[in-house]
Amino acid sequence: MSDMITAAVEALTEKVTGTFDGVAKFVIEDEGAIMLDESGVRAGDEEAEVTLTAAADVFEGMLSGETNPTMAFMSGQLKVDGDMGLAMKLAGVLS
Repeated sequence: MSDMITAAVEALTEKVTGTFDGVAKFVIEDEGAIMLDESGVRAGDEEAEVTLTAAADVFEGMLSGETNPTMAFMSGQLKVDGDMGLAMKLAGVLS
């Protein structure tokens, strides 16, 4: 597991409060993937209801609050595949 994935798992774990109702995957280009579900956040690459894909710098910006997830999506920096309603919930988690 890359240092980026390890740091992202830690940062995302701090942002997620309570349980997440759904299965989401964050794909960080050239680094790996992170899973988020009712059991928490972990490195992994499994089936998900929604998959969000972005470059490492975009993902870091979303976690730090410097990049708005909705704006990243609208500008093409963040790709979403799957359940858009669940993606909107994730935007709230990341904001």
